Amino acid sequence: MARCPWCEGFDLYRRYHDEEWGLPLRDDRALFELLILEGAQAGLSWATILKKREHYRAVFDGFVPAKIAAYDDAKLAQLLADPGIVRNRAKVAAARQNAQVYLDYTADGRSFSELLWSFVGGEPRQNHWARLDQVPAQTPEAVAMSKALLRLGFKFVGPTICYAFMQAAGMVNDHLVSCPRHREVKLF
Repeated sequence: MARCPWCEGFDLYRRYHDEEWGLPLRDDRALFELLILEGAQAGLSWATILKKREHYRAVFDGFVPAKIAAYDDAKLAQLLADPGIVRNRAKVAAARQNAQVYLDYTADGRSFSELLWSFVGGEPRQNHWARLDQVPAQTPEAVAMSKALLRLGFKFVGPTICYAFMQAAGMVNDHLVSCPRHREVKLF
């Protein structure tokens, strides 16, 4: 398979590319998890987070927002001592903050998925990039998403993080046109 070249290097990365990246994701809880992980990635490579993802799921209680929102300072300290995650105080605290904001937002029945997908009109944007250097780091839609999430109180949701999130969640199809996954995710 002539995959997007960014995923070459190790099998877990290739499997992520082939099975997850760019597939439209509409489940509120799964989108919350992805947003937290994208925030943890800030300043690092996605490969770093991907290698730690299963451990994150275990120590962050399956990314159940109500559980994370209830973390006390002792739990945050325990997480900061765990070498299996990115031990950045601001990122760990942001997970709790983001869970609290998520719960506030969805408390009256609003859909987190609908909010996030609204920035692309509810349907995946089909891009047609031939080379990696054509793929932007952010777009006006990612800037708008970032501003909206920041206004709600979310942390670690800058425009570049939001665009990486949009790519991973399938809100934009940024597989290169030479990659078989470009056509495959377009059909979802």
